[in-house]
Amino acid sequence: MENFIFSLNVTVPIFLVMALGWALKQIGMLDEHFVSVGNKFNFQVTLPVLLFRDISSVDIGAVFDLQYVLFCALASSACFWAIWGCTKLFLKNQYMVGAFVQASFRSSAAVMGLAFIQNIYGQSAMGPLMIIGAVPLYNIYSVLVLTFEGQQGQAAGQREKIRQAFCSILKNPMIISIFLGLLVSLCGIRFPLLVDKTVSQVSQIATPLALVTLGAGFEGRKALAKLKPTLAASFIKLVAQPMVLLPVALAMGFEGEKLIGILIMLASPTTPSCYIMAKNMGNDGTLTASIVVVTTLLASFTLTGWIFLLKTLGYIG
Repeated sequence: MENFIFSLNVTVPIFLVMALGWALKQIGMLDEHFVSVGNKFNFQVTLPVLLFRDISSVDIGAVFDLQYVLFCALASSACFWAIWGCTKLFLKNQYMVGAFVQASFRSSAAVMGLAFIQNIYGQSAMGPLMIIGAVPLYNIYSVLVLTFEGQQGQAAGQREKIRQAFCSILKNPMIISIFLGLLVSLCGIRFPLLVDKTVSQVSQIATPLALVTLGAGFEGRKALAKLKPTLAASFIKLVAQPMVLLPVALAMGFEGEKLIGILIMLASPTTPSCYIMAKNMGNDGTLTASIVVVTTLLASFTLTGWIFLLKTLGYIG
């Protein structure tokens, strides 16, 4: 019961903030212009600052575990390529492919993941390591699939698609911020208190603003028309990925804080930044928003189930 209440306390407020954004849009306080500007501001400023803060504030050199980081990277890669391959075979609407793939494999590791780990173990060193292993690849793979499957990518030739993807990766603000944060951490750079507080203040805007704009941009009737792919992506995100890869992690000897980090990477809800990237790169924002909403609602039940199972089996304390 304690785990269930904790999961509700993490996921339900997130859903309620999205609902607030939707309600404000319905009464006319927010409009499409706000959603467009908010998405752009989040994509280019607040989310990159959040990732930079999470990574640069940890002494990566002192806690680095190569096996753990490699597992997170390889697991993320396996999920992405398997989902993209299967989606190309089974999803008839090609316009949905990029949004479906991104929302099916990409977790809310930075936003919700650290909150879960810290609630169970306090200050976490494994959370940032999981972010280093998974989040750069989340962004690189998302750029790839959204470029190749988006409206512009479908109209371009193969060489042009590769060029577009490569340029998008190099210019992606979140990828740049992750590597800058890693560089700052490894070099032991410490900023003055004035700078630290400024970075912290900007990073705190990221999650609530992303959720409000997602809710304001949520198109309920259109989302209902895409219920089947939404439920399929939610099952992959919350159930199929951990069901396949958690046994591998256990076989490799991961437990405790490391295992919780892996669970969050595999089974936490789809991150709201998926919606922001899909909208900014000409993909199906309606389907993405629908998947974010549904996975956020269901995660309190599925994550609780996974945590309860791992505790019962004695793999986490």
